[in-house]
Amino acid sequence: MNYELLEALIQGKKEQFEQAADQIWGFAEMRYQEFQSAQLQKDLLRREGFEIEEDLGGIPTAFRAKAGSGRPVVGLLGEFDALPQLSQKADLTRPEPENPGAPGHGCGHHLLGAGCMQAAVAVKDYLLEHPCQGTVIYYGCPAEEGGAGKAFMVREGCFEDCDVCLAWHPYSATFASVSSLANARIIYNFTGKSAHAAAAPHLGRSALDAVELMNVGVNYMREHMLPEARVHYAVTDTGGDAPNVVQAHAQVLYSVRAPRTGQVYELAQRVHNIARGAALMTETQVDIQVVSSYADVLQNKTLDGLVYRHMQEVFPLSYTEEELAYAQRFHEVGDPGDWKTYQAMAVKLLGEKGQELFQGAMADVCVPPMPLKTGSTDVGDVSWNVPTAWFGSACFALGTPAHSWLAVAQGKSAIAHRGMAGAAMVLARTALDLMEQPQLVDSARADMERAKGGAEYQTLIPTDVKAGSF
Repeated sequence: MNYELLEALIQGKKEQFEQAADQIWGFAEMRYQEFQSAQLQKDLLRREGFEIEEDLGGIPTAFRAKAGSGRPVVGLLGEFDALPQLSQKADLTRPEPENPGAPGHGCGHHLLGAGCMQAAVAVKDYLLEHPCQGTVIYYGCPAEEGGAGKAFMVREGCFEDCDVCLAWHPYSATFASVSSLANARIIYNFTGKSAHAAAAPHLGRSALDAVELMNVGVNYMREHMLPEARVHYAVTDTGGDAPNVVQAHAQVLYSVRAPRTGQVYELAQRVHNIARGAALMTETQVDIQVVSSYADVLQNKTLDGLVYRHMQEVFPLSYTEEELAYAQRFHEVGDPGDWKTYQAMAVKLLGEKGQELFQGAMADVCVPPMPLKTGSTDVGDVSWNVPTAWFGSACFALGTPAHSWLAVAQGKSAIAHRGMAGAAMVLARTALDLMEQPQLVDSARADMERAKGGAEYQTLIPTDVKAGSF
């Protein structure tokens, strides 16, 4: 592989991808509403000569952009959805919304999608200079944040023509591979009976009481579930704002996580029973709706090894003094728990030497593949069906938690753009390795089957639930 040519191809077009990322940062569109973000990406890739398939899997903001010919077929998984109520002015080291109450890119998906596009275009351009068999597909994947976009796309067969899929994610550290927790999002709708809370409280049946009792029950359950499991909830409907009216309706949204989908299913059944018990205690009714589900990411020895080799070639990144000064300002107002988590990972891998790492404002090390499960992503659903690699690139100062205003504030910075370009280089090198050495695809598929351990892919999303219903 001609690394100098590939570097020149990426650097030669980097400004248009930085601009695309910045525009998507400004759009900050929520799950399944990413119409401007998707259109911008489709227009850019169409100008670059990609063949575009829109409304992929029947999802208006999902699409596929293809270039090249023959096998192997390498898919790059892009995302572009934002998070609620995270609007933040760029470059400020204090929380100050640009538009109070509006969404913001607190998870860096504006960089994620643009970086995958940058890699896809570089691979396409490289194949024009060095023709070989191989197809690159950029997938515009909506609604990763709670909407399980890729899980619905898997259900519709959108990735069946891929031999391998590659993905990355912006973080405040750089790591070659981790896994994730399987996850289900479940809505519990309680229905009771309204009454005057003072004049005739005995005639009412409070749906809000049922929500509160359910939450108490789940909190008691925590003592008796897997240590690796996680359960979170948000009350999304309190039944109104009048305390003198018995609430006839209330709703709570739960996120249930565990290392594997089967464990999520078992834990969710326990949560369902607690909800039913709360309804029984309050003489209300409960309707249970599983609205999204994520499988855990299957790590792939062959692909993770390729990614790590190229990450060692590309990282750590070189920063200007101005960029480091910018990062230092955010590092000083950030959360030490963020970088201490990464330092603890390094200590596990390297012993006492790990204490010397993650000392500055920017990550100074590339963490090798680790069998660690953290967070949840619908990349997991793809990884159970197509051999997949998923890595992280430092785009924010150490001390920047994901899903925070700090990440939004740094989202258009030079350090964010530099991390995105580094990720694009790793993605492009890995994709071209697979095209030039197609025997690696067979090895990656064998690794995927071994990682399954005899289990089959499953999703908790009911067949009658459609993408975008939540």
